[in-house]
Amino acid sequence: MDSVSHVEEQKRELARDVHRLAQLGVRLEDSPKEGVMVRHNSESSVVVDVKSKQHLDPILMELKESVLNKAIETFSQGKYGVLRHQGRLCVPDVDGLREKILEEAHGSRYSIHPGATKMYHDLREIYWWNGMKRDIAKFVARCSNCQQVKAEQQGPGGLTQDIDIPTWKWEEVNMDFVVGLPRTCRQHDSIWVIVDRFTKSTHFLPVKISYPAKDYAKLYIKEIVKLHGAPLSIISDKGAQFTSHFWKSFQSGLGTQVKFSTAFHPQTDGQAERTIQTLEDNLRACVIDFKGNWDDHLPLIEFSYNNSYHSSIAMVPFEALYGRRCRSPVGWFEVGEFALLGPEVVYESTKKV
Repeated sequence: MDSVSHVEEQKRELARDVHRLAQLGVRLEDSPKEGVMVRHNSESSVVVDVKSKQHLDPILMELKESVLNKAIETFSQGKYGVLRHQGRLCVPDVDGLREKILEEAHGSRYSIHPGATKMYHDLREIYWWNGMKRDIAKFVARCSNCQQVKAEQQGPGGLTQDIDIPTWKWEEVNMDFVVGLPRTCRQHDSIWVIVDRFTKSTHFLPVKISYPAKDYAKLYIKEIVKLHGAPLSIISDKGAQFTSHFWKSFQSGLGTQVKFSTAFHPQTDGQAERTIQTLEDNLRACVIDFKGNWDDHLPLIEFSYNNSYHSSIAMVPFEALYGRRCRSPVGWFEVGEFALLGPEVVYESTKKV
């Protein structure tokens, strides 16, 4: 009799453990090989809050009722009864949740103070609430950091001198430098900015401006060629780093044509110039918010830049490069729910670019 009660107690304990795992997002599934497969679905805490608190918003509950009665078509209920508007999560107006989303999407290390337009396009990929665009504009306008660091950006005057449009990713790049920065503990005093003209994806490499050309070549192989291969052409200014015989011979060996931008014609290297303007704004914002050496923040500034909406390609550079947005702790993108798979994703991204 004792053995039976002991078994029952073990069953109850096992049930409690399984329930706790479920609360953590862990599922146990039957494996085709006569075992048990453990599957863990991790979600942003913000996304979890949005899904779990929809029932607290009376307006969203009315919309759910309308969906059940088939009175509206633009809203739907997905898995676990989660309300969506055209596929986007409906955010309840409770517990300051909308304000929390705005704070995460604007001031975290993964976003770094985007402007209102960028921020709206980023958030609308996954979230919806009535008046969201207006709320974002008001939030950004109140940001004291943005008021301090955002420089007014004005396009070059006169007629543009267009250069050929690239046909594939990382085949044609722009290069430039941000110089005159405070020297860090790693002795960096400049940033090498390398931009793919097709996807607008970018690398920000901390350097010492006095590096010899061979050191730039080593860094170029390590950070660019390793990931993207050798481009067909490079557009840069006539800085000493790019006009040296070694650099020209090095690029010739890679099969890359080196082109130089024309003085007073920003159209030839305007992509790098615009990127530098954004980079400088982000550097100033990071120093105000997070302190420390600027090269400590550079990896996340690069991530933020590549995972933010760009109007010139109507998507984020990560999406143009890899076929979908990169997931971040902010919860901008739910991997697996909206992702295209297979060759369709390449076609869609290329068509948009």
